[in-house]
Amino acid sequence: MAGSVPVIGEFLLRLVRGGADVTGATLGRFFGLHVAILPGITTIMLAVHLFLLQRQGMSKPMSMENLPPEQQKVMPSMPNFVLREMMFWLFALAIINFLAVFFPWELGTKADAFAPAPAGIKPEWYFMFMFQTLKMLPAHIGPIEGELVGLAVFNLGALAWFFLPLWDKWSGTDSPKAGLVTLMGIAIVGFIVIMTAVGYAVS
Repeated sequence: MAGSVPVIGEFLLRLVRGGADVTGATLGRFFGLHVAILPGITTIMLAVHLFLLQRQGMSKPMSMENLPPEQQKVMPSMPNFVLREMMFWLFALAIINFLAVFFPWELGTKADAFAPAPAGIKPEWYFMFMFQTLKMLPAHIGPIEGELVGLAVFNLGALAWFFLPLWDKWSGTDSPKAGLVTLMGIAIVGFIVIMTAVGYAVS
């Protein structure tokens, strides 16, 4: 699929594979991508988010906007909010440690990277709606493979959601467009729930 990207597809294919063919280097690249590069990008994005939050402040619920200042709930970021968050993470880590000690998950049989996929394999629940949608698409949509069209739509949707604060200028207003954006969000969530349920029902 990476090789189907116009102009740079061949370069992306070699970059992902680590060469001309799928080898052990391919598995190493995907492992490095998931344990180093993606967490690093997530950390940078989180840092930028927290920086902007400190500079611009946090949005208030619409029910609080018209309240007098003395009735609005306010919490200083330092130390109140930070200490509360640290207590939450300590509690979460305590649960994880408890599970790791008393209910350890064994590694099991070593995986064969070149063995065929087991019969009936399916993704985790958070990818099930994509998996089921791609299965239901026709083999070709015009001159393009159906799966590529589906992946392109999912990626464009993810970009639209990521940049929602930039293009959704109507939130918190009485504009009909604000209601339209809300309906779009409800429809997308409904689609995800339905396709997830269908995926588990037919698999």
